Amino acid sequence: MRRVHWIPAAAMFTLLTVGAGGQARPDFSGRWTTDPDPAAPTAPAGAGRAGAPPAAPGQRGGQTGNMGSGWGSTITITQDASKLTVEYAFFGRGDMQPPLKFVYALDGSQTKNSIMMGQGIQDEASKTAWDADRLVITTVHTFPNPENGQQMTTDVKRVLSLESPTSLVVETTRSGVLGGPANTTRTVYRKM
Repeated sequence: MRRVHWIPAAAMFTLLTVGAGGQARPDFSGRWTTDPDPAAPTAPAGAGRAGAPPAAPGQRGGQTGNMGSGWGSTITITQDASKLTVEYAFFGRGDMQPPLKFVYALDGSQTKNSIMMGQGIQDEASKTAWDADRLVITTVHTFPNPENGQQMTTDVKRVLSLESPTSLVVETTRSGVLGGPANTTRTVYRKM
């Protein structure tokens, strides 16, 4: 008799955990690039809005000089039930440095990543949250204030979503630093 009661309870648990949001979570795994698709036609020089600069790779709307996603133009994402990992080459081949690697826990717990950059190690702490089928990664960067050496922080929020199985969008919002304005960029990656 106990087995009969256990099976419906297990089925209900599965429905609640997998379908709590009414849909399965997207899998962002793959190798992604902002480089133009070589099969896509290119616009002739001077095409687009009059007076507008050409769009930066992976950007829409003819803006240049922005930081994009902050992850580089070619990234590799691996994802399992507990974590999402983003890797990309930051250094040149001659630098003999490994790719940068960032790991984010998908259960909302804080993850810490440290990278050696410039004058020393830079630390960041991140948390993730699901917003329907979008993954929101909020990262707090800690760094010394260049004017007085005091530790300060800045926030970067990345929202990952799939436009299609071969198109990844990363909307990145950076808080203002040292009196500067906050800004948001939209980077579109295509699957390689």
